Amino acid sequence: MLLNALLIALREIRRNLTRSFLTVIGIVIGVAAVVTMVTLGRGATATVKQQISKMGSNLLILRPGQGWGSWGAPQFSMSDVKAIEDQVAGISSTAPFVQTNGTAVYQENSHSFDVQGTTANYFSIANWEIGLGRFFTDAEVAEAAPVCVIGETIRKELFGPGVDPVGEKIRVKSTTFEVIGLTALKGQGGFGDDLDDNIITPYTTVLRRMSGRGNGQNINQIMISGREGYPSANIVADVSLLMRERRNLTPNEESNFNVFDSQQLADVISSSTKVMTSLLGAVAGVSLLVGGIGIMNIMLVSVTERTREIGIRLAIGARAREVLLQFLVEAVTLSCVGGVAGILLAYGLCTVLAEVVGAPFLFDPKINLIAFVFSAAIGILFGFMPARRAAALDPIEALRHE
Repeated sequence: MLLNALLIALREIRRNLTRSFLTVIGIVIGVAAVVTMVTLGRGATATVKQQISKMGSNLLILRPGQGWGSWGAPQFSMSDVKAIEDQVAGISSTAPFVQTNGTAVYQENSHSFDVQGTTANYFSIANWEIGLGRFFTDAEVAEAAPVCVIGETIRKELFGPGVDPVGEKIRVKSTTFEVIGLTALKGQGGFGDDLDDNIITPYTTVLRRMSGRGNGQNINQIMISGREGYPSANIVADVSLLMRERRNLTPNEESNFNVFDSQQLADVISSSTKVMTSLLGAVAGVSLLVGGIGIMNIMLVSVTERTREIGIRLAIGARAREVLLQFLVEAVTLSCVGGVAGILLAYGLCTVLAEVVGAPFLFDPKINLIAFVFSAAIGILFGFMPARRAAALDPIEALRHE
């Protein structure tokens, strides 16, 4: 009986193709919108996590002041770096970080960029890989050697793409640096900044040769790498407690430093993206309800058009539940056809839009299945009333219908 009802439903859909298409277009748009929004949202979340991970693995950054501005708060010293590494549990390694602006000059080419001074530990903390040459050593840090590792953006601006810059000399302010390495391409970071537009050199070189800050509290920030699996929240709490003690802050005084946790940031951004995706998906889901109303409307029209046919079926022995099943199957079939078409449309949209927005296309069978089941449920929900109306017709009155 169910198969027969399905065949009749397909026959009716084929008989009125234009009307069937206009009926299911709301379902198609609704399913396509929901699947596209959720899929692109998942891709955006993955992109954010990937970009933040480029900054470093299990990375924490100790900065002076609150927020991103130091606002005159005292900076850090190498003794702070050593104390954190020795006294805080769960830390893999630390690295001081000083930064200044400069203009690099090579022959007739010049480029303004950030000069980053640090130690050899920084390369592993920040997930840097070498493309050409090598990273500098602890011995070169101790000697304040005028050596540097540059990013791909600087290579393009100063030397040209594809040129090996290792061994060349560039001038930054009054210091001549030897390029000893080129970092592997990283691209954009979590805040949209170009991670390849910098020069990395020993922090001692920056302090002694470029900034003249000498010794004391001259470290802009401290990079901290937590051990894999160790809760970053514990490290943040322990570092904060240690720094309050070292800065002689009383319980009533606000901390004049902050600890940035990249993992927490990734979680917050991911949660925000998921919430926005859910809201957009819910808005898009309204189209499914509109499509359901369209199905109910056209099924009511179909019942009116086929009243005489229904009367004949009832008169020759068809039961009311069989008529109800026939019209219910027609409504569900229409809805399912719209659901399949919507999923196919969403696949095409996601393929194109993922390229446009620069997010990966992460196909999720679960959301596609949910969208299809929901479209079928819409057919049952909105097709039941017309089906019940058809089943409740009086055979004699139906046969008199013109």
